[in-house]
Amino acid sequence: MVQPSTSAYLLGGLLGLFLILPVQMTQTPASMCTPLKTLNNSLSHRRRYMKHNFPINYTIRVHHNEIFKVSSISKMKSYVEGLEDLVLQRLWFQVNQGVLKKIIRVLPERHPSRPYTAELERRFRDLEGVFVQSHPAEVFQQELPETIQDTWDRLTEEPDRVPPSSWRSASPKSLLDNLCHTMHCLFSECFDSTEAQRDYCVVSHRRKGRKKELELRS
Repeated sequence: MVQPSTSAYLLGGLLGLFLILPVQMTQTPASMCTPLKTLNNSLSHRRRYMKHNFPINYTIRVHHNEIFKVSSISKMKSYVEGLEDLVLQRLWFQVNQGVLKKIIRVLPERHPSRPYTAELERRFRDLEGVFVQSHPAEVFQQELPETIQDTWDRLTEEPDRVPPSSWRSASPKSLLDNLCHTMHCLFSECFDSTEAQRDYCVVSHRRKGRKKELELRS
């Protein structure tokens, strides 16, 4: 009788592991990449429509949680252990849905930036629809971490119930800058896989930390 070799046992063990271990899926479903790139293409024109077509130093009133930057993502990840990107992606949609509505609300019908902003919002909604369809319904029924839920509740609060201290002024362009930068951070798989792109969140966070360090030394 021929005895199985050691290598055969090892191979069998490895095959067994592949059968029992869960497959690691990418964080961003492939179906989202096309609408993400379409939105990104629209955002590439934001300087023209959100800066050149507005008065100098023009700002709109937004909730302080709607100033959602890459540094905001870093802070949330440091506050909430094991925070999943999917949760942050859900929050990203909630935040920027409100941001786009606020920008459109201040634009008169004949403002040169209104068609652009309306189209941007339409593409954003299309992306959100694909996002919802790309995940099981149970995902959106799961409880959010307390910190994220608190932020969500504040964002969905009726405007007349929001304390005056919670409002901030921000330029339309800076808000779309935030939308674009955080999109690249949270959905990085759909964009160019350069080293800088993959580490977008980390690089930004390090730069901010470096700036603080220099300020302390000066």
